[in-house]
Parts: sequence; structure tokens; C-alpha cells
Amino acid sequence: MTTLEKGTVDLRTTVVAADQPERPRPRRRRITAKTPTERLVTLGCAVNSFLLVWLVAARLTDGMGWLGFGLIWYATFLVFVYVTTREQDGPVAAADKLAATIIGSATAVLVVPFVWLVGYVVVKGAPALRFGFFTHDQGGVSPTQPATAGGGSHAIVGSLQQVALALALTLPLGLLTAVFLNETRSRWRRPVRILIDAMSGLPSIIAGLFVYAILIIPFGSEGGLFGNNGLMAALALSITMLPTITRTVEVVLRLVPGGLRESALALGSSRARMVWSVVLPTARTGVTTSVVLGIARAVGETAPLLFTSFGLDLMNANALSNPQESLPLFVFRNVQKPSQASIDRGFTGALVLLLVVLALFAIARFVGRDRSATRRRSRPSRAASTPQETS
Repeated sequence: MTTLEKGTVDLRTTVVAADQPERPRPRRRRITAKTPTERLVTLGCAVNSFLLVWLVAARLTDGMGWLGFGLIWYATFLVFVYVTTREQDGPVAAADKLAATIIGSATAVLVVPFVWLVGYVVVKGAPALRFGFFTHDQGGVSPTQPATAGGGSHAIVGSLQQVALALALTLPLGLLTAVFLNETRSRWRRPVRILIDAMSGLPSIIAGLFVYAILIIPFGSEGGLFGNNGLMAALALSITMLPTITRTVEVVLRLVPGGLRESALALGSSRARMVWSVVLPTARTGVTTSVVLGIARAVGETAPLLFTSFGLDLMNANALSNPQESLPLFVFRNVQKPSQASIDRGFTGALVLLLVVLALFAIARFVGRDRSATRRRSRPSRAASTPQETS
């Protein structure tokens, strides 16, 4: 076929296509979109299922407990939602609506107790929270004095020192372990990963008992290095922090593109140099986030400290000698006292601990945020940076 014939055929095709009316595109609708009618249908399913189960439980049977009533009502509600949605939008939309309802219900079950717990701690601890709580200890405070007397500065200092020592012990070991699991092909990777997984499910009190039985009982003495002090508490906390930091850093290292490793090795770099100069700087944000999460995991532990730091109502800034207080121990010991002032003081310590944990998670979210969009917004456009050509 010649070029002229091809052009003639293309022209005819274009003319025929132009003569045909353009078909309107079908309007796409997301299955997960919520309309007022769908919300009313869901509310009606909830009310009808509740009334049906109440009729069967209260009128046709001898009754049942609230747990059984709730489970049967929820199952009936799911059946009503599926049937009504299937009749209106088909089986695909019904299955999607059923899954969305189950996920939303599970979220509500998790969020409501969390909000109730946080609100309870805030209501109980906020009235006794004063600036003096951060500057005074419990020296000279009697049970008859109000909850605003004294403070928890000794507990705050103890928690900071113990967590800092635990981080200094855990971070190098956790980072090296994560690099070993992700960047090497040793036959010992599988046993090490199994050990890390086992440590992840280890109860924290076992870590405290381990340090107490291995170091404090055989070698401990009053005021000595292996006695009840902040260092022994840091050792117990490091055992709880190690699996969290190791697993998180390992996941972050897996996200580093393999092309960066191959490029570094192709340029003649050794594997150790490649990990130090390419992999770790690339995963710096994720590593920082994992460290913050590990700190948040250890700062609220109480059980390991019962056998290690032991607790003290006075300020002890030396973590290597004598018992030392921390915020979890401060809360645990005060809420067990008979006086209401001590209980309120314990709730104040719980509120401060809650704020510390929330601040750590906020730091983790800030450090681990996506900076690519910020860089794109701050980068000047190419058209604006180049001068316009004059004709």
C-alpha cells in the first residue's frame, strides 16, 4: 500500500469517527463512597437487628447475658447489612460493605477503651499537676499532706538516666544485629532471627528476674555496682528494647534499593564500606524512628524495675550506686498506698509518663515523615529559573 493510499484510509477513518456521536462516559462511583441514604440504611439495619434480638431474647426465651446479647446482635446486624446492600448494589458492593463494617467496628472497639483510659488518667492526674512536680522530690512529704506536696523530679531523672543507659547499650548491638541479618549471607542468620523473635514475645518481668538472678544475687552489695541501682535497671530495659530496635531497623534496611548496593560494589567499595557509607545514610530516617520507638517501648516498663532499681523517694542522680526511682515505679508504688493524696500523686505521675510517651511517638512521626513533597514544593520550577527567550 502506497503512502497516498494510507493517507486516504486514515482520512476516511477520521471522517467516519467524527460522524459518529460521542458516547457519554459512564459515571464511575466508588464502592466505599458514603451517601446519606446508605447511612440511613445502615442505621436502620442496626435498629432492626437490635429489636429483633431483643424480641427473641426478652420475649421468646428466658433471656441471656449482655455479652451473648451483644454478639448475637452484632452477627444479626452484619447479616442485615449484607442482605440489604446485596439487594441494592449487588454482591461485590455487599462484600465490600460487610468488610468495611467489620473493620470500622473493630476500630471502634479499640479506640473507645483507649480514649476512655487516656481521659480517666487526665481527669485523675491533672488536678495535682503543678510546676513543683518537675522540681521537687518526695523528701519530707507525709501521708497527711495534699497531693500537690512534693513532686516527682527524682522519678523523671531516674527514668531519663536509665533509658539513656539502656539506649547506649542497645543501639550499637541492635544496629549491628540488623545489619548482620539483612546484609550478610551467613548461616547463623536463621538462629539469630529466631532468637530475636523469641525475645520479642518475652515478658518484661523475665528480663528483670534474669538480671536479678545473674548479677544482683551473686555479685550484688549495698551501694555497689551490681546492687540495686539504675545500671541494673538499664540492663533489664535493654533486653526489652533490643528486639524492637533490631526488627524495626531490619525492616528499614530492606527498603533501601538494591541498586545503591550494586553501584557501590561496582565502584570497588567493600561490603562494610558500602553498608557504612550508602545503606545506613539512606536509611537514617527509619533508623531514627526505630530508636524512638524502642525508647517509647522501654520508658513505661515497670516489672523489670521491681527487681533491679528497687525505687527510692529521694533524688539519686548517680545511676551506678544505690536504688533509684523512675516514673513507672513512682506510679506503681503511690497507687498502692492507702492515702488518697498518694493515689492522686500516682495518677499525676501516670499523666506525666503518658505525655512523655506521646511526645516520643510524635517525635517518631516527625522524624519519619515524607520529605519528598516538601522538597518538591521548595524546589523552584525550571521554567521560572530559566530566563525567557526573546524572539
